Amino acid sequence: MLGVVVTVLVLGSAFVFWPRSPKDHPGKMESIAIGGAISDSGALIFTAEDQRFFMANGIRLTQKDYDTGLAAIDGLLNNEIDLARAGEYPVVVKAFGNSGIRIIGSHSRSFNEYVVGRVDKGIRNEADLKGKKVGLPRRALPDFYLGRFLNLHGMSIRDVALTNLTPKQTVGAIANGTVDAVVVWEPYVSQIREQLTNRILIWSAHSGQAQYSVLVGRSEWIRQHPNLVKGILTSLAQAEEYTVQHPTEAMAILKKRYQYDDAYVARVWKEHQFSLSLDQSLILAMEDEARWMIRNNLTNEKTVPDFGNYIFTDALKAIKPEAVNIIR
Repeated sequence: MLGVVVTVLVLGSAFVFWPRSPKDHPGKMESIAIGGAISDSGALIFTAEDQRFFMANGIRLTQKDYDTGLAAIDGLLNNEIDLARAGEYPVVVKAFGNSGIRIIGSHSRSFNEYVVGRVDKGIRNEADLKGKKVGLPRRALPDFYLGRFLNLHGMSIRDVALTNLTPKQTVGAIANGTVDAVVVWEPYVSQIREQLTNRILIWSAHSGQAQYSVLVGRSEWIRQHPNLVKGILTSLAQAEEYTVQHPTEAMAILKKRYQYDDAYVARVWKEHQFSLSLDQSLILAMEDEARWMIRNNLTNEKTVPDFGNYIFTDALKAIKPEAVNIIR
């Protein structure tokens, strides 16, 4: 009986979300720019673009690359783009400044950030990180992950010397010995592995807590474009359905976008859950990160923001109500 119910739900979802051909769209096309860091976590957006789901919903998409999610949100606030693709941590950073942004949906949960240390720099276990030079993108999620990683091994972020690097710079910095270790995400970890092979140790930075990849907009822009926001999320819901039904083809889209090889895509695909949602666990993660920032004097604020005020649920509720689980 359960199998019948699941089948009906899947078919029903496909019926609701399966797009019309782009040429059948009755209204005018609206242009939108989305920006974010180079990251496999954007697979649903890449799939929606490749399969012309945005076009089918009246959206002409352009994409812009940034070094980090925080840089993308800065670009958003500077009106360079309409939506930023970022992790949840940069939203926490900006929430302390009351920046007027809101999350419209999470499109991936992932475990693809790592601590990488050079063995020939004396790093043979986690404790050896003490006193070492660690490169990472500052004010981004690696800050939090490194801090908690060190806490779990009897240290704090004050026990290492931090160097602010872009993700791309981490590869060269650890390869040439400018730093002893780095904290960064894929695909940069694989690039480091290719250069240093058996001279490094790699640990997961997550300690069980997933990273959320979210779409962030300016509150005023979201208020002024309700139908466009729904069209964007509908396109991603279609991409999610396509990914479930055609995983091989979806993996090929990611491979093509960044010129990956098959082995890499097969490995990193397992590190992600590509689904559209707004879940209470997202708020819990953001609260945890905010408390960590306060404890480590990374903000002048002393109170955790109400992150419910930084999440816009109406659009996702309208197109995929079962994906919204936010308690206010």
